[in-house]
Amino acid sequence: MADASTPDIVYTKVDEAPERASASLLPIIQRFASAAGISVGTRDISLAGRILATFPEALTDEQKVNDDLALLGELVKQPDANVIKLPNISASEPQLVAAVRELQGQGYALPDYPYEPKTDEEKATRAKYDTIKGSAVNPVLREGNSDRRAAAAVKNYAQANPHRMGKWSKDSKTRVASMDGNDFRSNEVSATLKEASKAKIVLETASGETVLKDGLSYPAGTVVDATFMSADALDAFLAKEIEKTKEEGVLFSLHMKATMMKVSDPIIFGHAVVQWLKPVFDQYGERMKALGVNPNGGLGDLLERVKDEPEILAAIEKCREQRPPMYMVNSDKGITNLHVPSDVIIDASMPALIRDGGKGWGPDNKQHDAVCVIPDNSYAPVYDETIKYFKENGALDPATAGTVQNLGLMAQKAEEYGSHPTTFEIAEPGTVKMVLQDGTVLHSHKVNKGDIWRSASARKAPIEDWVNLAIERQKATGYRSIFWLDETRAHDAELIAYVKPILEAKGVADKFEIMAPREATRASLETITRGENTIAITGNVLRDYLTDLFPILELATSAKMLSIVKLMNGGGLFETGAGGSAPKHVQQLDEENHLRWDSLGEFCALGESFKFLADARGNAKARVLGDAVEKATQGILDHGRSPGRKAGEPDNRHSHYWFARYWAEALAAQSDDADLAAEFAPIAQALADKEEAITAELSAGAGKPVDTGGYYHPDDAKLASVMRPSETLNGIIG
Repeated sequence: MADASTPDIVYTKVDEAPERASASLLPIIQRFASAAGISVGTRDISLAGRILATFPEALTDEQKVNDDLALLGELVKQPDANVIKLPNISASEPQLVAAVRELQGQGYALPDYPYEPKTDEEKATRAKYDTIKGSAVNPVLREGNSDRRAAAAVKNYAQANPHRMGKWSKDSKTRVASMDGNDFRSNEVSATLKEASKAKIVLETASGETVLKDGLSYPAGTVVDATFMSADALDAFLAKEIEKTKEEGVLFSLHMKATMMKVSDPIIFGHAVVQWLKPVFDQYGERMKALGVNPNGGLGDLLERVKDEPEILAAIEKCREQRPPMYMVNSDKGITNLHVPSDVIIDASMPALIRDGGKGWGPDNKQHDAVCVIPDNSYAPVYDETIKYFKENGALDPATAGTVQNLGLMAQKAEEYGSHPTTFEIAEPGTVKMVLQDGTVLHSHKVNKGDIWRSASARKAPIEDWVNLAIERQKATGYRSIFWLDETRAHDAELIAYVKPILEAKGVADKFEIMAPREATRASLETITRGENTIAITGNVLRDYLTDLFPILELATSAKMLSIVKLMNGGGLFETGAGGSAPKHVQQLDEENHLRWDSLGEFCALGESFKFLADARGNAKARVLGDAVEKATQGILDHGRSPGRKAGEPDNRHSHYWFARYWAEALAAQSDDADLAAEFAPIAQALADKEEAITAELSAGAGKPVDTGGYYHPDDAKLASVMRPSETLNGIIG
């Protein structure tokens, strides 16, 4: 059981736009929940909160905070866990460093981030900071598999109010470029362990054996993979694509996942930076290294470090003139695709480009065709096939399109997203071996200096749970159901050996198809183009990619997805959508006092959380609250109460007012619980009567800068002042 101090529902404290929105929405949720005797409390998994929790020795007693991520990691293993998880920052190195500097400026005596640690103390500090990088939160909390889909109300609204889609031309030059060998896909080997075993990873070289990782432990039935990407092959591929892109006269763009894949992808990103500036690195590499340049940090950090070096800056400008134009993150500010590794996240950037007819923004602030460079070929075929499909058939019509739901193998750090501790940049040529405790060499690869070697795994219990979850969803919906597995890929072949016997034993093998990702992509696009629905049953990375790709095509956003994680020990984790555009939202709030973050994902998760609590605790009032949340969400959609994009239009705070009003009206109108109806009738009336005053107060500061006290670690009082500006609304809600 959860600790007595644990609230009935945990609402996570996170970062950026979702956290700004929480300052407005959470007080409303807590007031309504209290009427049913339900406590809603927070646990801090923000980047700043995790940094502070990692360095208690550097803080005063007043500054110290709980390690809420560790506490939540234990909670999600409890049968009564009920967590609403908002999107948090999966920090790249530049984001982590920026957050540390902000906290230092606020009086927290944190150590500097050691870029190149030399002393034992610096190495220990770096190791602690590295635990915070990338996807440090999700693997801890996701003790269950993923069920993501568009809520019925959201899908119906999208069909009735279709968003703008860019036009596709058969002559489009946009294409996907991937390595044709010596990448993670082609070098992968995989095996299923018959018995539980400990293991170690060693590098054998001419100078001896180095233990890269020891103390690994796998239960029986675990699928264990190993693979590597050749640094030489990667460099040759990048150099070729840069030249080829220039010849084709289109934008060069790199699409990576340097947040979730926090070890391997920043290294690949760094290779791209070096190849882009190859003449500069050839001539000034040692000088730049002395200035602290690390290409893995991106062009932005590089340019900052060489800003007082006119010769290097001139060489960079000369090189730039010889390169193709680059895909831009912000054309007005000159921020390129290679500036920061966390700026171009593949699962957000590729769907946005596809939605816009294969167009990306160039340095001239205009849209152009682009070469989409995705070095590893494991999942690139999904985007390649999508682009080919739309070139042939034209853009998807959101008004008539069906939907692609997703069931993802995610639990217990499944697959590549759990590979961070077992990913290595090879220091010298040799052979990497994965050795079991009995001396058996499970996997072996010959590698060269600079190669990126990694191992990933998926445990038996999550795999079986995933297949059974798929069977449940197929039975509940009757939708076309496809396992996105490639029998010619080593890891997928091991999963298929699990999937087929379970389907056959349950007598449902005829209700499922198994297809490689490329074929599954086309089949799914054909299905939804006909207005029919399908379920994509995928591994962890494709779960992440597809639950952005299809929602962005169907709904214009992935932030409005219903995301339910059925925790394997019985609890529930309710995720609220993507946060990829959150930084731009915060910038607009600070500059114009307008937050365009749409909390629809939070509304959807909240309703599911109340219903789950009703079933788990036998709390009938919770179900009434959950049903009323669904009616309020429908009201937001039906009456167009979502935030506008421009300052002066209704924003996130206005949306929360309307959500509270529709929620109160639904509770007042229902007949299942007379006490709740009586309590919320006067609230609903007051919210309606005071509409003019409330909306005027919410709009009063539009267009003016505001101060929330920090980007990564805002001041609670300042944030509340900005996000709860209506005294009338605050007085009614309490």
